[in-house]
Amino acid sequence: MTTILDPTDERVPVRRSITPRPERIEGNVALLDISKPRGNVLLDRLEALLAERLPDVTLNRYAKPTFTKPAPAELRSEIKADNHFVIEALAD
Repeated sequence: MTTILDPTDERVPVRRSITPRPERIEGNVALLDISKPRGNVLLDRLEALLAERLPDVTLNRYAKPTFTKPAPAELRSEIKADNHFVIEALAD
């Protein structure tokens, strides 16, 4: 069991298990831009690399309306329903 600190509320750390990592990336991959400056540049490059190296994977792009708040519930639900993996872009 690993302790993961949540930066939004560290008063009481929550005990969580790390999700086991699959051996291969397959299916749909969400590329989430959290709307920080240049995050889209990072995702553009990452998308090109992934498309080249994983031609059978479907890449889906998403963007949060603002980096200052959590992603809206509808966006989180859409990403969860339509994808097997999520890559979140943080940049400045």
